[in-house]
Amino acid sequence: MPLLQAFKAMVVSETADQKFIREIRQKEWSDLPAGELLIEVKYSSLNYKDALSASGNKGVTRKYPHTPGIDAAGVVATSSTSQFGAGDQVIVTGFDLGMNTAGGFGQYISVPASWAVKLPQGLTLKESMAYGTAGLTAALCVMRLMAFGLSKDSGEVLVTGATGGVGSVAVGILAKLGFNVVAATGKTDERDFLARLGAKTIISREEANDTSGRPLQKGRWAGVVDAVGGNILATAIKSTKYGGLVAACGNTMSADLAVSVYPFILRGVSLLGVDSVEIPMNTRLRTWQKLAQDWKLDLSRFVSECALEELSPKIDLILKGGIRGRVVVDLNR
Repeated sequence: MPLLQAFKAMVVSETADQKFIREIRQKEWSDLPAGELLIEVKYSSLNYKDALSASGNKGVTRKYPHTPGIDAAGVVATSSTSQFGAGDQVIVTGFDLGMNTAGGFGQYISVPASWAVKLPQGLTLKESMAYGTAGLTAALCVMRLMAFGLSKDSGEVLVTGATGGVGSVAVGILAKLGFNVVAATGKTDERDFLARLGAKTIISREEANDTSGRPLQKGRWAGVVDAVGGNILATAIKSTKYGGLVAACGNTMSADLAVSVYPFILRGVSLLGVDSVEIPMNTRLRTWQKLAQDWKLDLSRFVSECALEELSPKIDLILKGGIRGRVVVDLNR
């Protein structure tokens, strides 16, 4: 057992006038919930949901003060189950971590053993957080599309929000597998970044966001990975060709979807919902194995790093759509 029972964490608190402040504080193990595993967190990562929690979004986190961080990778300090032993390297993503359970923006977490995955061979702890929930979700989208029949010979595959966490990993995986990837982005200065990830074509946000009101557009996409929702998702559905597949996993633009039934009943388009929070453990393990081996990317192309004390400005930036790729949070610094 580690000698020091005090550790640093980001704590988000609600003020009397209903504003939210972020501070790096010292916490005690006794502040953590009861759990089968006490894990010393080495790395975490920044996701859009973390930024919502860190900004007081009660739809994500009900009660404050709170430590966000839906991702954590580290070493088991103590275990009360035979599934894991002290010293095991593990990944925890999803479930309630960082939402209403103290999360990975602290140097320790306490969680049920059923939330943890042993670090797969081929990945370091830092690399696992370069993927994190965003990378896991991207891989799940690709797996779902391929399970429903999408192949590299099917045609163009659109990735929306392509410079974001989910989008950048999705572009990289699809390109590695030989797909013809079209990346949609509102960041015109990131064309080189997307091309290096493997996108063959880059289109503007305006081109991906039809406002004509027509129920169908010219069919172009064989498949879609959408991380933004709203009218961009609606446009993607209306622009998917006959028998095409659309994987939806995010709502950074909007949670609303205004689309007619015509793409589904006239073109046979399939809308596939993708979740990474409550997925069965066998699927979770299989996906991490893919990311560690067959689908492993050159992570240096889209990952930046920061210390816990440097995280707050990046939280503000991700809410404005200003983060490129993935941000790894180093809890060792």
